[in-house]
Amino acid sequence: MTGEETTHRSTWKQVLGLPVIVAALGYFVDIYDLVLFSIVRIPSLKGIGLAGQELIDKGVFLLNMQMAGMLIGGVIWGVLGDRKGRLKIMFGSIFLYSLANLANGMVHSIEAYAALRFLAGVGLAGELGAGITLVAEVLHKSIRGYGTMIVATVGVSGAILANIVAKSFDWRSAFVIGGVLGLLLLILRLSVAESGMFKGMEVSSVARGNFLSLFTSRDRFGRFLHSILIGLPSWFVVGVLITFSPEFAKVLNVQGQISAGNAVMYCYLGLVGGDLASGVLSQLLKSRKKVILLFLLLTVAAVAAYFSASGVSAATFYLICGLLGFSIGYWAIFVTVAAEQFGTNLRATVATAVPNFVRGMTVPITLLFQIARKSLGIETGALAVGLVCLVIALFSLSRLQETFHKDLDYFEEFI
Repeated sequence: MTGEETTHRSTWKQVLGLPVIVAALGYFVDIYDLVLFSIVRIPSLKGIGLAGQELIDKGVFLLNMQMAGMLIGGVIWGVLGDRKGRLKIMFGSIFLYSLANLANGMVHSIEAYAALRFLAGVGLAGELGAGITLVAEVLHKSIRGYGTMIVATVGVSGAILANIVAKSFDWRSAFVIGGVLGLLLLILRLSVAESGMFKGMEVSSVARGNFLSLFTSRDRFGRFLHSILIGLPSWFVVGVLITFSPEFAKVLNVQGQISAGNAVMYCYLGLVGGDLASGVLSQLLKSRKKVILLFLLLTVAAVAAYFSASGVSAATFYLICGLLGFSIGYWAIFVTVAAEQFGTNLRATVATAVPNFVRGMTVPITLLFQIARKSLGIETGALAVGLVCLVIALFSLSRLQETFHKDLDYFEEFI
């Protein structure tokens, strides 16, 4: 075996090591739950005795409770990740999620359902950020992009399992299966070592996990804000174009019945390919920013194809949903950039808060769409909102520094 082959094998041995695999499976469970609730919303609400308009009203209420949990959890777990360690947060967050989901399979009232959706949201919020932070810190800067690529690619495929489980089991069993998957994951995590960078920080006197420090420095606030805003187009696509795909299909005269559940599935299938492609490209081009720019331009093309799909077949429309998913497949790079923007003593705080804040932006994006739809119509209204999201994302990308070659072993200085 040549020296080059040995180096190649050693590289992939590191990339496919236990920290990456465990982080990827944690995100897999995260996505499983996020998609599962959307799929089983109607049968689960009917199962506890609701009907008619309540299926929509209470469904939105439960979704907002879960989102509130994720926003709060994103801050809590991030701060704890910098103060107590990346592994402890990955362990604690999935433990809380697992218990909440096991209990969710036994609810008989909307109040209990809402409380458990909130707790599950808090639990889920810690997974992606802590996992990406750990992977970014344990892998060499020349290969960490491959590690975060695997985390995201394996993670988003949790949506596929959620769809299969929801079709094969009743809604209560589907929640229980999610809880069991989380508990099984805890066993794997017992063998994972903590980040060396965090261990080095533990013996220092540097301040850690100061969330408020993100707002006391113009430079830090700018990096934090722009890290969030580059992710806006992804949740415009999911929150508007995919969620309301049946309504758009009618306006576009798509031939055949369009199901939101199938649109979500094809979108996430595209996301798997997009995350894989963006990760590989970032390594080949040795740049995060170039890849994000490329995928933002792909999003423009995919949105154009979506609104040009007048009279197409259902199969073609679903294919376009897959293309939309592929175009927003820079999610892994997006979270990696957030982690790489900050020092070790604030990295988990940011990497955990950023994706959850972006998810939370679904609320203002959909509200803006509802307002624009009433005055401009559903197509023009959606295009206007999408344009705003893309312009903001492109501007924010231009304000962030390239981080591909950045050494992450340093601290943020708080004054």
